[in-house]
Amino acid sequence: MESTAKTVEQYLLQLPEDRIEVINELRTTILKNLPSGFKEQISYGMIGYVVPHDIYPAGYHCNPTLPIPFISIASQKNFISIYHMGLYADTRLSDWFVSEYSKHSKAKLDMGKSCIRFKKTAEIPFELIGVLCQKISVEDWISTYETTLKK
Repeated sequence: MESTAKTVEQYLLQLPEDRIEVINELRTTILKNLPSGFKEQISYGMIGYVVPHDIYPAGYHCNPTLPIPFISIASQKNFISIYHMGLYADTRLSDWFVSEYSKHSKAKLDMGKSCIRFKKTAEIPFELIGVLCQKISVEDWISTYETTLKK
Protein backbone atom coordinates (compact mmCIF):
# COMPACT_ATOMS: atom_id res chain seq x y z
CA MET A 1 0.00 0.00 0.00
CA GLU A 2 2.36 2.69 -1.27
CA SER A 3 1.37 6.29 -0.63
CA THR A 4 1.61 8.96 -3.31
CA ALA A 5 2.41 11.63 -0.71
CA LYS A 6 5.36 13.88 -1.48
CA THR A 7 5.92 15.05 2.11
CA VAL A 8 5.64 13.50 5.56
CA GLU A 9 2.82 15.90 6.36
CA GLN A 10 0.88 14.77 3.26
CA TYR A 11 1.50 11.15 4.24
CA LEU A 12 0.02 11.75 7.68
CA LEU A 13 -3.04 13.49 6.21
CA GLN A 14 -3.74 10.42 4.05
CA LEU A 15 -3.79 8.05 7.03
CA PRO A 16 -6.96 6.64 8.56
CA GLU A 17 -7.74 8.51 11.76
CA ASP A 18 -6.96 5.51 13.98
CA ARG A 19 -3.42 5.27 12.56
CA ILE A 20 -2.27 8.90 12.84
CA GLU A 21 -1.46 8.77 16.56
CA VAL A 22 0.56 5.55 16.38
CA ILE A 23 2.53 6.64 13.30
CA ASN A 24 3.27 9.95 15.02
CA GLU A 25 4.45 8.07 18.12
CA LEU A 26 6.72 5.92 15.95
CA ARG A 27 8.08 9.06 14.25
CA THR A 28 8.74 10.69 17.61
CA THR A 29 10.46 7.56 18.91
CA ILE A 30 12.66 7.26 15.82
CA LEU A 31 13.53 10.96 15.63
CA LYS A 32 14.36 11.07 19.35
CA ASN A 33 16.68 8.05 19.14
CA LEU A 34 18.16 8.07 15.65
CA PRO A 35 21.80 9.14 15.55
CA SER A 36 22.52 12.45 13.83
CA GLY A 37 22.99 12.50 10.08
CA PHE A 38 19.95 10.52 9.00
CA LYS A 39 17.22 12.53 7.31
CA GLU A 40 13.44 12.05 7.42
CA GLN A 41 11.65 12.10 4.07
CA ILE A 42 9.16 10.20 1.97
CA SER A 43 10.97 7.17 0.62
CA TYR A 44 9.35 4.39 -1.41
CA GLY A 45 5.91 5.73 -0.52
CA MET A 46 6.60 5.53 3.23
CA ILE A 47 8.09 7.77 5.89
CA GLY A 48 11.76 7.02 5.56
CA TYR A 49 14.98 7.74 7.37
CA VAL A 50 17.87 7.82 4.94
CA VAL A 51 21.53 8.68 4.51
CA PRO A 52 21.18 11.86 2.42
CA HIS A 53 23.25 12.61 -0.66
CA ASP A 54 25.17 15.35 1.14
CA ILE A 55 26.67 12.60 3.35
CA TYR A 56 26.83 9.83 0.72
CA PRO A 57 26.77 11.46 -2.75
CA ALA A 58 26.83 8.15 -4.67
CA GLY A 59 23.33 7.36 -3.44
CA TYR A 60 21.62 3.99 -3.37
CA HIS A 61 23.23 1.43 -5.69
CA CYS A 62 19.83 0.29 -7.04
CA ASN A 63 18.99 3.89 -8.00
CA PRO A 64 21.75 6.46 -7.38
CA THR A 65 19.24 9.33 -7.55
CA LEU A 66 17.87 8.06 -4.23
CA PRO A 67 19.60 8.31 -0.86
CA ILE A 68 20.56 5.13 1.00
CA PRO A 69 17.48 3.82 2.85
CA PHE A 70 17.81 2.86 6.50
CA ILE A 71 14.46 2.78 8.33
CA SER A 72 10.92 3.24 7.01
CA ILE A 73 7.55 3.18 8.69
CA ALA A 74 4.26 2.59 6.96
CA SER A 75 0.58 2.15 7.58
CA GLN A 76 -0.38 -0.93 5.58
CA LYS A 77 -3.90 -2.26 5.10
CA ASN A 78 -3.77 -4.77 7.97
CA PHE A 79 -0.79 -3.67 10.02
CA ILE A 80 1.80 -1.03 10.85
CA SER A 81 5.25 -1.88 9.54
CA ILE A 82 8.76 -0.85 10.39
CA TYR A 83 11.44 -1.64 7.83
CA HIS A 84 14.92 -1.59 9.32
CA MET A 85 17.64 -2.37 6.80
CA GLY A 86 20.15 -2.97 9.59
CA LEU A 87 18.14 -6.03 10.66
CA TYR A 88 18.49 -7.35 7.11
CA ALA A 89 22.20 -6.60 6.77
CA ASP A 90 23.50 -7.48 10.23
CA THR A 91 22.62 -10.89 11.69
CA ARG A 92 24.00 -9.92 15.11
CA LEU A 93 21.60 -6.97 15.24
CA SER A 94 18.73 -9.14 14.06
CA ASP A 95 19.54 -11.82 16.65
CA TRP A 96 19.70 -9.15 19.37
CA PHE A 97 16.33 -7.73 18.34
CA VAL A 98 14.64 -11.14 18.25
CA SER A 99 15.97 -12.02 21.71
CA GLU A 100 14.99 -8.64 23.18
CA TYR A 101 11.53 -8.52 21.64
CA SER A 102 9.92 -10.95 24.09
CA LYS A 103 11.16 -8.79 26.99
CA HIS A 104 9.19 -5.83 25.61
CA SER A 105 6.05 -7.39 24.13
CA LYS A 106 3.79 -10.33 24.88
CA ALA A 107 2.79 -10.49 21.21
CA LYS A 108 4.43 -12.98 18.90
CA LEU A 109 7.09 -11.34 16.74
CA ASP A 110 5.93 -11.03 13.12
CA MET A 111 9.12 -10.27 11.23
CA GLY A 112 10.56 -10.76 7.77
CA LYS A 113 14.15 -10.00 6.76
CA SER A 114 13.87 -6.27 7.45
CA CYS A 115 10.15 -5.83 8.13
CA ILE A 116 8.52 -5.90 11.54
CA ARG A 117 4.70 -6.03 11.36
CA PHE A 118 2.28 -5.00 14.10
CA LYS A 119 -1.36 -5.98 13.62
CA LYS A 120 -2.34 -4.51 16.99
CA THR A 121 -0.97 -1.04 17.49
CA ALA A 122 -1.15 -1.38 21.28
CA GLU A 123 1.53 -4.08 21.05
CA ILE A 124 4.24 -1.90 19.49
CA PRO A 125 7.27 -1.86 21.84
CA PHE A 126 8.22 1.79 21.39
CA GLU A 127 11.04 1.64 23.94
CA LEU A 128 12.66 -1.29 22.11
CA ILE A 129 12.26 0.49 18.76
CA GLY A 130 14.05 3.47 20.29
CA VAL A 131 16.95 1.32 21.45
CA LEU A 132 17.11 -0.33 18.02
CA CYS A 133 17.38 3.10 16.38
CA GLN A 134 20.39 3.95 18.56
CA LYS A 135 22.36 0.85 17.54
CA ILE A 136 23.73 2.08 14.19
CA SER A 137 25.30 5.46 13.40
CA VAL A 138 25.31 6.93 9.90
CA GLU A 139 28.98 6.00 9.58
CA ASP A 140 28.32 2.43 10.73
CA TRP A 141 25.38 2.10 8.34
CA ILE A 142 27.45 3.33 5.39
CA SER A 143 30.17 0.82 6.24
CA THR A 144 27.66 -2.02 6.58
CA TYR A 145 25.93 -0.94 3.38
CA GLU A 146 29.18 -0.88 1.43
CA THR A 147 30.38 -4.25 2.67
CA THR A 148 27.08 -6.13 2.79
CA LEU A 149 24.47 -4.69 0.45
CA LYS A 150 26.16 -2.65 -2.26
CA LYS A 151 26.94 -4.84 -5.27
